[in-house]
Amino acid sequence: MRVVSLVPSLTEAVAVSAPGTLVGATDWCSHPVGLDVTRVGGTKNPKVDRIVALAPDLVIANEEENRAPDLDALRAAGVEVLVTEVRDVPQAFSELARVLDACGVPGRPRWLDEAERTWSTPPAPDRRTTAVVPIWRRPWMVLGRDTFAGDVLARLGVDHLYTTHEDRYPRVPLDDLLAAAPDVVVLPDEPYRFTPDDGPEAFRGLPCALVSGRHLTWYGPSLAEAPRVLSEALRAARR
Repeated sequence: MRVVSLVPSLTEAVAVSAPGTLVGATDWCSHPVGLDVTRVGGTKNPKVDRIVALAPDLVIANEEENRAPDLDALRAAGVEVLVTEVRDVPQAFSELARVLDACGVPGRPRWLDEAERTWSTPPAPDRRTTAVVPIWRRPWMVLGRDTFAGDVLARLGVDHLYTTHEDRYPRVPLDDLLAAAPDVVVLPDEPYRFTPDDGPEAFRGLPCALVSGRHLTWYGPSLAEAPRVLSEALRAARR
């Protein structure tokens, strides 16, 4: 089986579950570390001709991360494309099982069972807190409705304040974010790379939790440790 992945989290899931199956991945596919496959461009701008030249049996994609015209171009070239949709944690598990089955993985990998057990009883928070979750600046954009990351946080006791917004990733002026007065500001290191020196200074007076984007937004092997890693970062910010 020859597989090209256009989704970093799915790249990691397939690579650790069926070594040797992947022949191509995006430039953003950083895990597993040292993955040695042909790079096919970005998630939003994959090089279709390079993917076709790899003669894959399957390309795995996601309805949010990848653009429909690119996937249509692959199909037009005769390539089979599997498109996932992941809006919450349970859906992540069902879609992962579907992807791994399509990639010929025999049985369920141990990490998937471990991740499901972990999320069945995530760490109980001391109290529920409110948050804003920027995912970009210049302009400021935050988590809105119906997002996987929002569901992850909700299961850890964090209710982000734009969960009912009509947009999934609304643009919200900084003054409005400050006026919302969240208990904590959650700053992931992707897609925008927030750091201690780039992000918290905009929210002076508010606790800021710098978190791993891989644990907040990826649905793959990182799911097994995500509840612990994220909960520790959130507790540290609220002290």
